[in-house]
Amino acid sequence: MSGGGSPRPRRGGAMAAVGSTAAMKVVVMGLSGVLGIITSRMIIQNFGTDAYAQYGLLSTFPTLLPFADLGIAAIVINAVAGSSSVRTDDFVKRSIVTAFRVLLVSGGIMVAVAAVITLAGWWPVLLGEGLMPDGGSLAAGLCLAVFGLVIPLTVGQRILVGLKKTSTQVASQAVVAPFMLLAIGSAVMLSVPVDSYLAVISYVANSLVSVICLIVAARALSPQIGSAVRLVPRVRSYRGVPALGLAWPMLVQMIALPVAMQTGRLLLSHLAGPDELAQYNLASQLFGIVLQTVAAAGIALWPVYAAARSAGRIESPTVPTLWFLLGGLVLGTALAVISPLLVDFVSDGAISLDGWMLVGFVVFVGLQAAKYPVGMYMTDKTGLVFQVLPIVLMVPLNLGLSWWFIGLVGAAGPVLGSAISVALCQLVPNLWYVSRDLGRRRAEALAGGGSDGGSDGVGASVSTAGLDVDEQRGDETATDQAIAERALDERSVAERSGDDPDGGADDRSGDGRGDASREVR
Repeated sequence: MSGGGSPRPRRGGAMAAVGSTAAMKVVVMGLSGVLGIITSRMIIQNFGTDAYAQYGLLSTFPTLLPFADLGIAAIVINAVAGSSSVRTDDFVKRSIVTAFRVLLVSGGIMVAVAAVITLAGWWPVLLGEGLMPDGGSLAAGLCLAVFGLVIPLTVGQRILVGLKKTSTQVASQAVVAPFMLLAIGSAVMLSVPVDSYLAVISYVANSLVSVICLIVAARALSPQIGSAVRLVPRVRSYRGVPALGLAWPMLVQMIALPVAMQTGRLLLSHLAGPDELAQYNLASQLFGIVLQTVAAAGIALWPVYAAARSAGRIESPTVPTLWFLLGGLVLGTALAVISPLLVDFVSDGAISLDGWMLVGFVVFVGLQAAKYPVGMYMTDKTGLVFQVLPIVLMVPLNLGLSWWFIGLVGAAGPVLGSAISVALCQLVPNLWYVSRDLGRRRAEALAGGGSDGGSDGVGASVSTAGLDVDEQRGDETATDQAIAERALDERSVAERSGDDPDGGADDRSGDGRGDASREVR
């Protein structure tokens, strides 16, 4: 370590966080998977395959509309992950206030859109034949309305990710499956005709996750969230943070990705029929157990790379990418092997999955897993902007491939189209970008005197305190600049007082979160 550089991080810390999150997700998904299979069997036996098809179709709204948060997740996660005093940091508070303001507007728009589409009777046109004629339109409207109402509460989940408490956020999801089983089981026992409104129950269940996460985050950051809520209406007297720099590339991706990746059900609903849609729903539910586990573990890497940028360290995603690829293929293959037993149990022989569906999902799971580490590395402005064009190009490519494959292999068509699109438009270009970016940053680190941490975005201004933030990286966002400036001020104060500039830099208000912050691979 040279001069005032940051201490070398413990390399096991990042993977330990990922491992604990993945382990928690496995536990939660194991519970949810077993209860979900029972619930699906209950739906098919008591309400029919048409009700199950509509249930799967309407349940995709959260995946079709992740852009509803307008990219604000990047602002909150990066601000919290880069702060050394989250309980008192005004920048963190202003980031949370900004998030609440943006999400309140976004949620209100979603509720208004739900009302307009429902009253105009446009749901059958938008969702196709998978929508039941009796109550399907009203159910779709209610799903979107509940989704809009819950959007502001999702700030808590972003905060927990930034605090490296992704495992806590994952653990909160354990309430969904029991609630669904209890609610639908009660409806069956009491003979309540809820066949058209099964998906609405799932939205209510998922809203519990947002409530729990917000409560946990409020306690972890006390009194930040309470103060932020009170400051939300004071738009003129309390300004938020500049959000456009990180938000716009996130927003574009959030609009394009669902269109590219989550329209399989809509295509099948229009091009095939309820039987193919039911097959796709069941396969997605089963392999979703693995995909959600991979996603939870992958998101845990976001604050690791954000903290590395703030501290001036280079964190390569190469090794995690290989591990994620291997893990995704192993888990996907294992699920494909046992899937005939699961499918037969869930559908009681009414649904079967062919080889194209199984092989397609195994490949898709592996590629999805491999893209997470490099994607989490690319969460600064430059990385996010780079991803925009390939993802936009993926929309017509995936839609065209899925359309074509549906005509060839039926229900497996969207899976094969998505797998090819992810490989060509996400994994390959992102690996190319990361390789070049790592080479550039290492060269800058050597040119700058061989500091231990290297140059990683605006973090270089932390390890070389004499340089101006704008000179280090003029293309960084106002958010990352503020994080770096704050860290630079803290170092200057420590040096003037004669203390170790790195000692206690990761101490989050003495409440134990410093250990998590220091455990960066």
